[in-house]
Amino acid sequence: MTAALLEALRARLGAAQVLTEGDLDAYHLDWRRRWRGRSLAVVRPGSTAEVAEVVRLCRDAWVPLVPQGGNTGLVGGGVPDASGGQVLLSLQRLKAVRAIDVANLTMTVEAGCVLQTAQEAAAAQGLLLPLSLASEGSCTIGGNLATNAGGTQVLRYGNARELCLGLEVVTPQGEVWDGLGGLRKDNTGYDLRHLYIGSEGTLGVITAAVLRLYPAPAARLTALARCARLEDAVALLQLAQARADAALTGFEVMNAVSLALVQRHFPQLGLPLAPGAWTVLLELSVAQDEAQARTLFEGLLEAALERGLIDDAAVAGSVAQSRAMWQLRETIPLAQSEEGLNIKHDIALPVSRVPAFVERCDAALEAAFAGVRRVTFGHLGDGNLHYNVQAPPGVPADVFLREQEQAVNRLVYDQVAAFGGSFSAEHGIGALKRDELAERKSPVALGLMRAIKAALDPQGLMNPNRLL
Repeated sequence: MTAALLEALRARLGAAQVLTEGDLDAYHLDWRRRWRGRSLAVVRPGSTAEVAEVVRLCRDAWVPLVPQGGNTGLVGGGVPDASGGQVLLSLQRLKAVRAIDVANLTMTVEAGCVLQTAQEAAAAQGLLLPLSLASEGSCTIGGNLATNAGGTQVLRYGNARELCLGLEVVTPQGEVWDGLGGLRKDNTGYDLRHLYIGSEGTLGVITAAVLRLYPAPAARLTALARCARLEDAVALLQLAQARADAALTGFEVMNAVSLALVQRHFPQLGLPLAPGAWTVLLELSVAQDEAQARTLFEGLLEAALERGLIDDAAVAGSVAQSRAMWQLRETIPLAQSEEGLNIKHDIALPVSRVPAFVERCDAALEAAFAGVRRVTFGHLGDGNLHYNVQAPPGVPADVFLREQEQAVNRLVYDQVAAFGGSFSAEHGIGALKRDELAERKSPVALGLMRAIKAALDPQGLMNPNRLL
């Protein structure tokens, strides 16, 4: 049966687009190098019609499919298992920007389009696609939507879900749903796009999307500010929202440990401010000219200094300096990788409860695992922290991960629950957090999810054993 399937796939796509031999780590090994699978074949369709044909062939052969975009996921949701019996469906050849409607402020892009390519296409028209991630040079639109990606501008523009006005999807039966209308109002029944956004390829294959665009800001300014306490950073956020309102498009926080790792492994990235307990990265994007924006920023920072919320600040004086500030923030995950394997937590909390959570969880971790390093950073503006745990100095990172990951996760997630938060903010569930979801999600919610999965994918062939 598998030989017949492979023959049929080659006949439909061409032998060059059905890979079964050679080095396939680019498809089989996840970004974190924690998950290595093996597929029956890596298939690379070049159109929506070809995706539909692949799905139909696999359905008829009862062979599971694993959709994959840029393979930048962090929870093991986009690589096959080790059985060698799944077909990996790569969307990377579906990379066209189909259309940009300037008057409607939308763009239609295929699922394999790299996020940065889509951003640049919008910018060429004087428009802004505000979805922005550290992996934007390699992640793809389909994966962004399948995981409901967040990023650094959620505070102002929302998650990927809020930026999507329509989808084109191949169903598990190999049919094509064309929902690419790009309408902002359409009350004609269930809003099907929301089923697929965040579904991690378990309900169908996203092949194209209509994305919401915005006028490009006339000026964008960045600053770093140093806070003695996380409570002060939250108060600074409130002040910035009151002073700047919608002009506040970024508010990131980084603890001293995270920036120390950056300095250790990437010393060429200088720090504009001397290290402190917490460093905040703020960004304002305004429709006025830069002079007005700078006046707004300086007034905000002066008020923060007067109130004792910060003790020092640096405003970028050029685009290059702004990029350098953002690079400090975006290099933290790379610095962690250089330091060694670590236990990652992508959590969401009410912003008001973030300081109390960090204080209590830090203390609990130190009591249970003396010397453990908390690498805490992320999108404070929307309550999403990357609360990562690195082995104590001198303890091999792989040993600590192997022996303590389960206990560390239990401790952190119990604290997250106690503060009314979520253990998955923007990375998704995948394989890594599937059992956690089964334990911590309410039985009613899980029942509804399973009913949707059974109704849309009764054969259970779409990205099996992921999410549910």
